[in-house]
Amino acid sequence: MTMQELLTKVRKMAEGIDPSGTDFLAVQVNIKDRDPGVFYIEVKDCKINIEPYEYNDRSCAITMTMDNFNKLIDGKLDPVAAFTFGKLKVDGDISKALEFAKLVKK
Repeated sequence: MTMQELLTKVRKMAEGIDPSGTDFLAVQVNIKDRDPGVFYIEVKDCKINIEPYEYNDRSCAITMTMDNFNKLIDGKLDPVAAFTFGKLKVDGDISKALEFAKLVKK
């Protein structure tokens, strides 16, 4: 899967998420086995934006392989288990990473 295909998949997934109740959340996703492998997911004003750029003022950044990120968004990989077993690394506010995980599970 290319990064463009992943962005398309994440954008399609985001269409089915209700972001109400989330004031602001900006998560940068670093795909460590792709170059460039970075994009961000921002929840702001009850809208979800996904763009292929770094987000300098992010709430947190998560780093995973492409395969593990796909499993995460497909519901086949629990984010807490992924973090516990080193498949997901969080840089920044871990509570925001958990909030992101709850959005993905909706």
